[in-house]
Amino acid sequence: MNKLKAIFVLSAVFISGCYRISLRSDSLSAANYYYLTENKDLSSIGRVAIVELENESEYPKISGDVTESLYEELQKRQIFGLSIVRKSDASWRSLQIPAEGSYSLEQLAAIRKSLKCNAILVGTITRYKPYPHMSIGLRLKIVDLTDGQLLWGLEQVWDSADKRTQYRIERYFSKQKRKGFGPLREELVTVSSIEFLKFVTYEVASTL
Repeated sequence: MNKLKAIFVLSAVFISGCYRISLRSDSLSAANYYYLTENKDLSSIGRVAIVELENESEYPKISGDVTESLYEELQKRQIFGLSIVRKSDASWRSLQIPAEGSYSLEQLAAIRKSLKCNAILVGTITRYKPYPHMSIGLRLKIVDLTDGQLLWGLEQVWDSADKRTQYRIERYFSKQKRKGFGPLREELVTVSSIEFLKFVTYEVASTL
Protein backbone atom coordinates (compact mmCIF):
# COMPACT_ATOMS: atom_id res chain seq x y z
CA MET A 1 0.00 0.00 0.00
CA ASN A 2 1.66 3.26 -1.05
CA LYS A 3 1.31 6.47 0.94
CA LEU A 4 -1.27 8.07 -1.36
CA LYS A 5 -3.50 4.99 -1.23
CA ALA A 6 -3.11 4.78 2.55
CA ILE A 7 -4.21 8.39 2.97
CA PHE A 8 -7.22 7.80 0.73
CA VAL A 9 -8.28 4.64 2.53
CA LEU A 10 -7.95 6.10 6.01
CA SER A 11 -9.72 9.27 4.94
CA ALA A 12 -12.61 7.33 3.43
CA VAL A 13 -13.00 5.09 6.45
CA PHE A 14 -12.49 7.45 9.35
CA ILE A 15 -12.94 11.03 8.26
CA SER A 16 -16.26 12.84 7.89
CA GLY A 17 -14.88 16.23 6.86
CA CYS A 18 -13.60 17.62 10.15
CA TYR A 19 -10.57 15.56 11.13
CA ARG A 20 -6.97 16.04 10.09
CA ILE A 21 -5.04 12.93 9.06
CA SER A 22 -1.58 12.49 10.54
CA LEU A 23 0.02 9.57 8.71
CA ARG A 24 2.73 7.67 10.54
CA SER A 25 4.82 4.84 9.15
CA ASP A 26 7.33 2.46 10.75
CA SER A 27 7.31 -0.74 8.71
CA LEU A 28 10.07 -2.27 10.83
CA SER A 29 8.29 -2.25 14.15
CA ALA A 30 4.54 -1.80 13.93
CA ALA A 31 1.52 -1.49 11.70
CA ASN A 32 2.50 0.58 8.68
CA TYR A 33 -0.19 3.23 8.48
CA TYR A 34 -2.33 4.62 11.25
CA TYR A 35 -3.87 7.82 12.55
CA LEU A 36 -3.28 9.09 16.09
CA THR A 37 -4.79 12.36 17.24
CA GLU A 38 -2.51 15.12 18.44
CA ASN A 39 -5.39 16.91 20.14
CA LYS A 40 -5.82 14.65 23.13
CA ASP A 41 -3.65 12.51 25.40
CA LEU A 42 -5.06 8.97 25.23
CA SER A 43 -4.04 8.34 28.83
CA SER A 44 -6.60 10.97 29.88
CA ILE A 45 -9.55 9.11 28.35
CA GLY A 46 -10.25 6.94 31.38
CA ARG A 47 -12.06 3.84 30.13
CA VAL A 48 -12.42 2.38 26.63
CA ALA A 49 -14.89 -0.35 25.70
CA ILE A 50 -13.71 -2.74 22.99
CA VAL A 51 -16.74 -3.78 20.97
CA GLU A 52 -16.45 -7.28 19.49
CA LEU A 53 -15.24 -6.80 15.94
CA GLU A 54 -17.42 -7.19 12.89
CA ASN A 55 -16.33 -10.06 10.67
CA GLU A 56 -16.26 -10.10 6.88
CA SER A 57 -14.28 -13.34 6.68
CA GLU A 58 -15.58 -16.89 6.29
CA TYR A 59 -14.49 -17.84 9.82
CA PRO A 60 -17.04 -16.76 12.48
CA LYS A 61 -14.91 -17.71 15.49
CA ILE A 62 -12.06 -15.38 14.51
CA SER A 63 -14.03 -12.31 15.60
CA GLY A 64 -14.01 -13.31 19.26
CA ASP A 65 -10.40 -14.51 19.09
CA VAL A 66 -9.07 -11.23 17.66
CA THR A 67 -11.13 -9.14 20.09
CA GLU A 68 -9.79 -11.09 23.08
CA SER A 69 -6.20 -10.93 21.85
CA LEU A 70 -6.49 -7.19 21.22
CA TYR A 71 -7.88 -6.71 24.73
CA GLU A 72 -4.93 -8.57 26.26
CA GLU A 73 -2.31 -6.63 24.30
CA LEU A 74 -3.89 -3.26 25.09
CA GLN A 75 -3.99 -4.19 28.78
CA LYS A 76 -0.22 -4.63 28.67
CA ARG A 77 0.14 -1.07 27.38
CA GLN A 78 -1.75 0.30 30.43
CA ILE A 79 -2.83 3.47 28.61
CA PHE A 80 -6.47 3.44 29.70
CA GLY A 81 -8.98 1.20 31.44
CA LEU A 82 -10.57 -1.50 29.28
CA SER A 83 -13.68 -3.61 29.01
CA ILE A 84 -15.06 -5.92 26.31
CA VAL A 85 -18.56 -5.74 24.87
CA ARG A 86 -19.42 -9.03 23.19
CA LYS A 87 -22.24 -9.50 20.74
CA SER A 88 -23.85 -11.90 23.18
CA ASP A 89 -24.10 -9.13 25.79
CA ALA A 90 -27.46 -7.50 26.36
CA SER A 91 -25.83 -4.06 26.14
CA TRP A 92 -24.62 -4.73 22.59
CA ARG A 93 -28.00 -6.08 21.49
CA SER A 94 -29.76 -2.98 22.82
CA LEU A 95 -27.32 -0.49 21.28
CA GLN A 96 -26.39 -2.29 18.01
CA ILE A 97 -23.17 -0.24 17.78
CA PRO A 98 -22.07 0.06 14.13
CA ALA A 99 -18.40 -0.43 13.28
CA GLU A 100 -18.53 1.98 10.35
CA GLY A 101 -19.79 5.51 9.87
CA SER A 102 -20.35 8.30 12.37
CA TYR A 103 -22.54 8.59 15.45
CA SER A 104 -25.13 11.15 16.47
CA LEU A 105 -24.79 12.98 19.79
CA GLU A 106 -27.76 10.96 21.05
CA GLN A 107 -26.01 7.69 20.12
CA LEU A 108 -22.78 8.80 21.77
CA ALA A 109 -24.59 9.69 24.99
CA ALA A 110 -26.53 6.41 25.01
CA ILE A 111 -23.38 4.33 24.45
CA ARG A 112 -21.49 6.21 27.15
CA LYS A 113 -24.28 5.76 29.68
CA SER A 114 -24.92 2.10 28.91
CA LEU A 115 -21.29 0.92 28.70
CA LYS A 116 -19.97 3.28 31.41
CA CYS A 117 -16.95 4.29 29.33
CA ASN A 118 -15.53 7.40 27.71
CA ALA A 119 -14.57 5.96 24.32
CA ILE A 120 -15.17 2.88 22.21
CA LEU A 121 -12.88 0.81 20.03
CA VAL A 122 -14.80 -0.61 17.09
CA GLY A 123 -13.77 -2.21 13.84
CA THR A 124 -13.96 -4.96 11.26
CA ILE A 125 -11.97 -8.03 10.32
CA THR A 126 -11.81 -7.39 6.59
CA ARG A 127 -10.22 -10.73 5.73
CA TYR A 128 -8.81 -13.85 7.36
CA LYS A 129 -7.07 -16.77 5.67
CA PRO A 130 -5.44 -19.56 7.72
CA TYR A 131 -3.98 -21.23 4.61
CA PRO A 132 -2.04 -21.65 2.34
CA HIS A 133 -0.40 -18.98 4.55
CA MET A 134 -1.78 -16.97 7.45
CA SER A 135 -3.17 -13.52 6.66
CA ILE A 136 -5.58 -11.11 8.30
CA GLY A 137 -6.90 -7.63 7.57
CA LEU A 138 -8.16 -5.21 10.22
CA ARG A 139 -9.92 -1.84 10.11
CA LEU A 140 -10.12 -0.27 13.59
CA LYS A 141 -10.84 3.06 15.27
CA ILE A 142 -11.26 4.61 18.72
CA VAL A 143 -14.01 7.21 19.05
CA ASP A 144 -14.38 9.71 21.90
CA LEU A 145 -17.94 9.42 23.25
CA THR A 146 -17.93 13.00 24.50
CA ASP A 147 -17.82 14.65 21.09
CA GLY A 148 -17.44 11.88 18.49
CA GLN A 149 -13.81 12.79 17.79
CA LEU A 150 -11.67 10.18 16.09
CA LEU A 151 -8.78 9.47 18.46
CA TRP A 152 -7.01 6.68 16.60
CA GLY A 153 -7.52 4.66 13.44
CA LEU A 154 -5.76 1.86 11.60
CA GLU A 155 -6.29 -0.21 8.46
CA GLN A 156 -3.84 -2.91 7.36
CA VAL A 157 -3.38 -6.46 6.09
CA TRP A 158 -0.80 -8.79 7.64
CA ASP A 159 0.41 -11.62 5.39
CA SER A 160 2.84 -14.20 6.79
CA ALA A 161 4.20 -14.79 3.27
CA ASP A 162 5.36 -11.18 3.04
CA LYS A 163 9.11 -10.77 3.66
CA ARG A 164 8.67 -7.55 5.66
CA THR A 165 6.12 -9.23 7.90
CA GLN A 166 8.46 -12.18 8.42
CA TYR A 167 11.22 -9.80 9.47
CA ARG A 168 8.92 -8.08 11.97
CA ILE A 169 7.96 -11.48 13.38
CA GLU A 170 11.65 -12.16 14.01
CA ARG A 171 11.99 -8.83 15.80
CA TYR A 172 8.81 -9.53 17.75
CA PHE A 173 10.28 -12.72 19.18
CA SER A 174 13.65 -11.16 19.86
CA LYS A 175 12.00 -8.41 21.93
CA GLN A 176 8.94 -10.06 23.45
CA LYS A 177 9.77 -13.71 23.99
CA ARG A 178 12.22 -15.40 26.33
CA LYS A 179 15.59 -16.50 25.00
CA GLY A 180 15.92 -20.05 23.80
CA PHE A 181 12.90 -20.35 21.50
CA GLY A 182 14.99 -20.07 18.35
CA PRO A 183 13.88 -19.98 14.70
CA LEU A 184 11.43 -22.85 15.11
CA ARG A 185 9.29 -20.73 17.43
CA GLU A 186 9.30 -17.88 14.91
CA GLU A 187 8.07 -20.24 12.21
CA LEU A 188 5.20 -21.23 14.51
CA VAL A 189 3.73 -17.74 14.13
CA THR A 190 3.18 -18.36 10.44
CA VAL A 191 1.27 -21.59 11.00
CA SER A 192 -0.45 -21.10 14.38
CA SER A 193 -3.49 -18.83 14.37
CA ILE A 194 -3.13 -18.10 18.09
CA GLU A 195 0.52 -17.04 17.79
CA PHE A 196 -0.16 -15.07 14.62
CA LEU A 197 -2.99 -13.13 16.29
CA LYS A 198 -0.74 -12.35 19.25
CA PHE A 199 1.82 -10.89 16.87
CA VAL A 200 -0.77 -8.88 14.93
CA THR A 201 -2.48 -7.44 17.99
CA TYR A 202 0.92 -6.66 19.53
CA GLU A 203 1.68 -4.54 16.47
CA VAL A 204 -1.73 -2.87 16.65
CA ALA A 205 -1.27 -2.00 20.34
CA SER A 206 2.22 -0.65 19.58
CA THR A 207 0.72 2.19 17.52
CA LEU A 208 -0.98 3.69 20.59
